[in-house]
Amino acid sequence: MAGTETVMSLQEFIASLDQTCLPRILQVCSGVYFQGSVYELSGSEVCLSTGDLVKVIGIELLSVSCEDTSNNDKFELPINHADLFKLVPEEMPYSTVEEMVSLRPVGLDTCVPFTFTSRCELTLQNFTLGAGMAVTMLHIEQQDGGEERCVRCQLRGQQGASVEVLVPFSCCGEFYECESDQTYTLQEIMSSPHLCSRHFCFSKKTKHRASLVFSPIYQVQAIMHLRKNIVKFPSSLEVDVVDVTTQSQDLTFVTPLTLLEVFAQPDEAFPTMAEILEHHEGQPLFCCTWLAELHKGHPLVLHKRGSSAMVLASGLKGRKARQYFLMSQSYGGRLRRRPREFESVYELYAASTRAPFLTVRVTQHSEELEEEGLLALSVGEQLEVLRCEKVKLNKQTVEVLVCRRLQEVDDDEEEDEEEKEEESEVVHLPLYMQSHFVEKLTDNKKYSLKDLCKAFALPLDVKVVSGDAELEKDPLVGFSSLRLQEATIQPMVQASLPGKPERCFEIPTDWLNMSLSFTNDPLPLTQEYHLETVTEVTDSFYYEFRKLTASDEPPPPRPPKPKPSSRSNPPSGSKPLSGSKTSKATPSPSQPDTPCLPPKSSTLSLLSGLSLDSKKTQRPPAPLPPAFKDDAPPLNPRKPITDVKSGKAQPNTYITSISHKPNKKAAAKYEVQADVDSDHDYEQLDDKLRTQDNFLFY
Repeated sequence: MAGTETVMSLQEFIASLDQTCLPRILQVCSGVYFQGSVYELSGSEVCLSTGDLVKVIGIELLSVSCEDTSNNDKFELPINHADLFKLVPEEMPYSTVEEMVSLRPVGLDTCVPFTFTSRCELTLQNFTLGAGMAVTMLHIEQQDGGEERCVRCQLRGQQGASVEVLVPFSCCGEFYECESDQTYTLQEIMSSPHLCSRHFCFSKKTKHRASLVFSPIYQVQAIMHLRKNIVKFPSSLEVDVVDVTTQSQDLTFVTPLTLLEVFAQPDEAFPTMAEILEHHEGQPLFCCTWLAELHKGHPLVLHKRGSSAMVLASGLKGRKARQYFLMSQSYGGRLRRRPREFESVYELYAASTRAPFLTVRVTQHSEELEEEGLLALSVGEQLEVLRCEKVKLNKQTVEVLVCRRLQEVDDDEEEDEEEKEEESEVVHLPLYMQSHFVEKLTDNKKYSLKDLCKAFALPLDVKVVSGDAELEKDPLVGFSSLRLQEATIQPMVQASLPGKPERCFEIPTDWLNMSLSFTNDPLPLTQEYHLETVTEVTDSFYYEFRKLTASDEPPPPRPPKPKPSSRSNPPSGSKPLSGSKTSKATPSPSQPDTPCLPPKSSTLSLLSGLSLDSKKTQRPPAPLPPAFKDDAPPLNPRKPITDVKSGKAQPNTYITSISHKPNKKAAAKYEVQADVDSDHDYEQLDDKLRTQDNFLFY
């Protein structure tokens, strides 16, 4: 198409355009689209009038226009349409076998087999081909010792037998194409110039069975002469154009560049002046002053381009929401490490993989649960993380963190061998264990951000003890603690505003969607430059960044399922759980005279006069009380518990009793033996309560 002066429709020209020949300059030679008015097309204002020059810089296939040859109806299908299509056989005859082969799809593996018939009878290698007999091409062969090529074909007889013959390319006749069962996708049809010119129908019989002609519809990206922004319009506009690329070599078109294209420019292109053609649209990702100045039409000073080592940091300031920052490793402030906090053993394990021999202090008490494999941890204990390994717990293999329990001792005290062994006691903490730990630090040194990233693995908790003096206002100074999340290398374009050329900032090319154009404006003069090394980012940037850099670490393990066990009948030799209620307050069988309150269900049964379940210990039903008096006895004041060892509890002052003469036989009758198998832990009755053998039933 280079240098052609043939007038073509825009649709036809774009469909026949080779993308490797771009860019091409077109001139609108006839037709005015919408009478020269400006219309919004694909997000761009487009006005094509006669004589306009358009520089096509890119095309993208959007959809396919389908025309029904029976009634000229048109409809569009997306390029990823799922239905399959079959070729409609051509009605015109082929005169030679070579003509049929040459018109098959080029570049497709489905060019054969291909079935055809001959209108007249042919004789091939002492074999007579009858008129109308179907012949299937298998593949192309070269005859030995000859230059003529042949097609190996297969013929099937009436009895199902088949025979193969060689048909030379020069064989003449009147051949017609037969309908094939071969199907094609819309993408395959559009990728083959030969198939694009053929007629198709839907392969499914339930679909539209008419003959269809396909035409591709492209989205054209172009630059209008004397305009600065890129326009986009469909190739289906009813405009005639002519290719004037050769005659328009001296024309100057403004070249819009994205930030990625600016980053791809050679180092010799900087520093330079640029003009913003399209500013960033959409959700803001940065909370900085320079972003508000990047508007359409504003000039910009581009100093250089390069890759910058950055650190993503987060901090919580007072009661405000968490803030996030991108810090350049050239940050001039000084930082001091802060102890990190861990909410579980798994978090401790994840941190130990980056920093071996991590030492922490326990800040939350944990009770021992033997069945779940949880050890007792006391506040103030120190642990040194050693390694992670797998152990068997309750016939289940679990991962544990092996730690050394450290004990603080005075330097003046002499330790014997037993104390040394206790100091280096090894404990196993399951990874699913929940607790609270704080990192123990002995380092009080001040670091630069660059040295800190070299010496330690992230994440780290730090505090800025002295800000960057080159910044007008360091936003990191007021934070009590900063979490350095992750280090990254980002492509950046260093720029500044013409009004403040000395205040430079870095524009991340991967996170801002802008277009610029280089200009010949003079560069502003300045003596020194100060780089903004801290850029505040939004929550959206933080979470999008974490999605891109998230590792494939598995989630924390779940604790093993507890096995069903009976607390009332523990196995012999088993140790009771320290976190559960034990039988310390329950009287032993050797003390039958010590009364105790029955379980709640038993008390209800006693009061209601009903017997307990047959599976439990049978107790005698309570007899009916004697006649009540209207006046209730005075309530005994609650006495403080002074004797814990006796196991006696104070009387329940909320139970109303009736005063009468004590009946020792009745009291002995109603005494209840302690249920040593019960899993309830009840206090013992006071001796005074034993005299009150009659209760007021409510």
